Amino acid sequence: MKYTFDTICAIATPLSTGGIGVIRISGENAFTIVQNIFNKKIVPKVINHGWIINENKKIDEVIILPFIAPHSYTGENVAEIQTHGSPVVINEVLNLVLKQGARLAQRGEFTKRAFLNHKIDLSQAEAVLDLINAKTSKSAHGAANNLSGSLKVKIEEIKTQISEILGKIIASLDFPEDVAEVEHCEIAEKIRNTINDINEILKNARVHNILRQGIKVAVAGRPNAGKSSLFNALLNLDRAIVTEIEGTTRDTITETLDLNGISTTLIDTAGIREQSFDKVEKIGIEQSRLAIEQADIVLCLYDGQCGLGEYDKEIFALAKDKKHIMVRTKCDLCSKSNNKNEISISSITREGIKELKQEIYQQIIGLNPTENEFLTNQRHQSCLRSALEALNNALEGAERNEMQDLISIDLKTALTSLGEISGEVITDNILNNIFENFCIGK
Repeated sequence: MKYTFDTICAIATPLSTGGIGVIRISGENAFTIVQNIFNKKIVPKVINHGWIINENKKIDEVIILPFIAPHSYTGENVAEIQTHGSPVVINEVLNLVLKQGARLAQRGEFTKRAFLNHKIDLSQAEAVLDLINAKTSKSAHGAANNLSGSLKVKIEEIKTQISEILGKIIASLDFPEDVAEVEHCEIAEKIRNTINDINEILKNARVHNILRQGIKVAVAGRPNAGKSSLFNALLNLDRAIVTEIEGTTRDTITETLDLNGISTTLIDTAGIREQSFDKVEKIGIEQSRLAIEQADIVLCLYDGQCGLGEYDKEIFALAKDKKHIMVRTKCDLCSKSNNKNEISISSITREGIKELKQEIYQQIIGLNPTENEFLTNQRHQSCLRSALEALNNALEGAERNEMQDLISIDLKTALTSLGEISGEVITDNILNNIFENFCIGK
């Protein structure tokens, strides 16, 4: 089915000073609207150079890129105006487009139209947002693979396996005199193969979520344990103030780094001491406790010169129910430790920093992470689990030699769940939830 919509427009580049700004117009009247404010006749399939005009006054020298339906991102007539990158100029040109009858696009409306006009499926539409929001090269590559159709192809392969066995069952039910009933053992074997394929995808679900969403790492310990020094060393810059005075850090400080392809939010917390009469420091300590609670992994620091004390252990108990790493600091100033359950580091000489990063990565991802051709999100995973449940029901039926029309019902349910990933089966609520997270220009 071909959808038709009104003509929309939006600024497709960040609204700040830059080399160029791009305004995108999509819809049946896109070319007419742009022609009304352009000083030359627009030629399709050609880069058009000229001026945007408002009441015979030159506004900006621009380039017009026309894309004729259906050979465009949205599947509609699309025109892109490349202006100079002044926010004043970009807004003035946008206002002229609006006056000509276009309306301002909603969040993600261009990509939504691309999906509704069958230019991309829903998993590819979601990949557009993932690619825009990618914080590391690894997550960007996964999103790019989804956009190129890797996830789509894999899901289609699984659906084809189910459809083949379902087709044989239906044929034998509809034409019992001409088509022999499929052996239950054959049905069971095909279903097991499909279940294995889905389980192979789902076993990497946690890693996929981490690559897409990133992790939080809190640096915790007593005052002057070396938290801010380690924070700076991990970032490889002087971000946090470091002094010998206890309680220098009064507030939580956050920065993001790329840890082997994982977007990692590093949180430097205020030192937690047994008793504080300083109101500001008390607030900082409470924020430290909250940061520990919300972190995916906690670095539990203690001063190697002073040794591990009872109050250090009390602080580290705050992280006992989550992943944590014991870190002995200032190892350049004290004797070496033989404790294999901790990592000794020096923020000055950088001894142990590489090993600490590796340990964080291994605790979060695992020792042998799988290279992924694509990334799944929580919506995909929910659909896959629903399909898996239906397939397991079908498998049980096949193993018990149940009536094949009952088995076919579960197979159809599995296909429906998989169809939700690509958007073959979709509701308006799901669509709205997906596209409301987009920026307006995409």
